[in-house]
Amino acid sequence: MPPFLPTGGQPKTLNASTEPLRFTLEPFEAQRFANLCGQLDEHLRLIEQRMALQIRNRGNQFEILGDSVRAQACQQLIQRLYRETQATELSPELIHLYLQESALADLAEDKADPSIALKTRKGMIRPRGANQQRYVKSILEHDINFGIGPAGTGKTYLAVACAVDALEREQIRRILLVRPAVEAGEKLGFLPGDLSQKIDPYLRPLYDALYEMLGFEQVAKLIERQVIEVAPLAYMRGRTLNNSYIILDESQNTTTEQMKMFLTRIGFGSTAVITGDITQIDLPRGTKSGLKHVMEVLQDVPGIGFTHFQSKDVVRHPLVQRIVEAYDRFDARQAQHSTERPA
Repeated sequence: MPPFLPTGGQPKTLNASTEPLRFTLEPFEAQRFANLCGQLDEHLRLIEQRMALQIRNRGNQFEILGDSVRAQACQQLIQRLYRETQATELSPELIHLYLQESALADLAEDKADPSIALKTRKGMIRPRGANQQRYVKSILEHDINFGIGPAGTGKTYLAVACAVDALEREQIRRILLVRPAVEAGEKLGFLPGDLSQKIDPYLRPLYDALYEMLGFEQVAKLIERQVIEVAPLAYMRGRTLNNSYIILDESQNTTTEQMKMFLTRIGFGSTAVITGDITQIDLPRGTKSGLKHVMEVLQDVPGIGFTHFQSKDVVRHPLVQRIVEAYDRFDARQAQHSTERPA
């Protein structure tokens, strides 16, 4: 067995008392194995770095050194990734997403549920990790759902995927994507056009998700036929929406009155998903967020689903998760200092 060289090329001292976990990947297929390991074994090095383990291999025979619980989880992850190589071209980004599913709190078991999948024109979308799976299950089971948590946790993307899946199955007639017209530190007034055109750039994440799932031309056709409608929240007043999938994004920037107005627009055969991050409220000082208010008002109402995401659920660059956690710690310290100050 060749000596282990971690990323950077510097040899690492092994603990002689550490008993390695050994396993073999079967069946061995050279192309799939190269897909698993990545160029210059970059995929294995990424797994090592994120899981604080040492991975050694000779062909398809592996040894993993480190904490026994993490080592077993690492074995499960590598075996799962090898199964994925049958139909998927792995990349560092995809490895990162699978690592997010293997958060240390869930390392002892692989909680992926293959039965939870959303069908789109561009392929199947599967929620990653236990919390995303709970979120999708909640959307499928309830007419009104709230996804609350930091950016990068898949709240909006999965909501759009559920809407596209329902449209493809002909369970609904149209999709409405709604967002409050609140300035997030920028000024809308200088932009050309009416209110709908001014807010269009702020709806870009919703468009991007649709393009990825349906393709640009199909989305353009559906918008032209008004099967997909993108609108500012102000345009929802007075409407009743039947047989529709309605997604309210950035709902932390609604007022209490706007939130009540939106929730009372929902008609028969419709599903509403409300997403937001209560740590990024852009409302004027002294204005209470409709999302924070509705969490208190509707928390015990049957038939309404609430899913709360945390920093560990972030599925973007690893630094995004650390940034979210750093802000959470800073806010907690600030809150503690404010309570300790004498009146």
